[in-house]
Amino acid sequence: MKRKFKLLILLFITLSLLSGCWSRKELDEMAIATALGIDKSGEDYLVTVQILNPGEIASQANTDRTEVTTYETTGKTIFEALRKLTTKSPRKIYFAHTRVIIFGEELAKDSIKKPLDLISRDHDFRTDFFILVAKDTEASNVLKVLTAINKIPANKIFSSLQTSENEWAPTKAVTIDELIVNFTNGRSSPVLTSIIIEGNSQAGNKNSNVHQIDALAKLKLTGLAGFKKDKLVGWLNQEESKGFNYITDNVESTVGYVPCEDEIIAVEVINSSTDVTGKVQKGAPKINIQVKSEANIGEVQCKKDVTKQEIIKELEEAFADKTKAIIENSIKKAKDDLESDIFGFGEAIYRANPQAWKEIKQDWEQYFIDLEIEIKVNFKIRSTGTIMESFQREKDE
Repeated sequence: MKRKFKLLILLFITLSLLSGCWSRKELDEMAIATALGIDKSGEDYLVTVQILNPGEIASQANTDRTEVTTYETTGKTIFEALRKLTTKSPRKIYFAHTRVIIFGEELAKDSIKKPLDLISRDHDFRTDFFILVAKDTEASNVLKVLTAINKIPANKIFSSLQTSENEWAPTKAVTIDELIVNFTNGRSSPVLTSIIIEGNSQAGNKNSNVHQIDALAKLKLTGLAGFKKDKLVGWLNQEESKGFNYITDNVESTVGYVPCEDEIIAVEVINSSTDVTGKVQKGAPKINIQVKSEANIGEVQCKKDVTKQEIIKELEEAFADKTKAIIENSIKKAKDDLESDIFGFGEAIYRANPQAWKEIKQDWEQYFIDLEIEIKVNFKIRSTGTIMESFQREKDE
């Protein structure tokens, strides 16, 4: 009896192992989505999905087929539109590998809350994708542009966003988790990176676009889109976007320059940190911003002798003033044009004095516009590069 019982247990374990994973999805049964675009189409939503062509990605042979294809359809809700895609896609669309989600400009002006509700509820989506806004065009058009070097456009956008955020600082890689926090805490409004089609957008969806040295259509990140709560209200240019990133302590590295005689001196910022503090005095909120940046000299086009300490000191002051001006311009744009606290100054006030915040939060929009802000920038030059003197000085001597 005991022996039969052991055999029964062994048989049960064996059958369990042979059954495999019940929820496993076969690759040849899935259409892997790399990007999702959401636009307004009258009263409906237009949904566009960029799908991998696995045969082309795995193939070593050169063919005329593209590595991706797009499907699009409309629906009264985004959920409905996604399901209606099954009438066009030969396979069930799988969203776990989505790299970017792009909102069209008109949709973003209307509201991005409904799209976020669907995306945050659907268990097919992970949370490591980036969210952007298409500027002057629909998200659908952006997802149809074929790209060179990186043949999967969604991966190109994802990588460009990471690189530009880390090396140039006019963009911000925003995930859905961060976006939801902005909406739920009520103490800041979100920003998203904007993307445009540079060149002939109609030529961008043809294979010939990637078969020439200078593509007829290119995807380009241009700065930040500013929101008031859930609605797009304006755009920050690259310098204003850089100012935003200085304020929010999101500058890892960037390049700056100041005039030098009739030419310029450029530096590479190698480290930057920002501390934003708030306080409330006699019912009036105030913000203090302290920025500390370190840089190396990258290019000298004038005759200044950067080996001299007094010249370095002069340059440090000039770059500190330039950085402060960039920050001030970003704040001015947010106050005058957006009328929206995209920097999270409300969060700084809340952290400093939660009770005072409760009293002013209903009128924070007006408080923000009138907000007194003090900015201090400490800028240090750590290195003059691998040569001591400028070639310009040597040439003139």
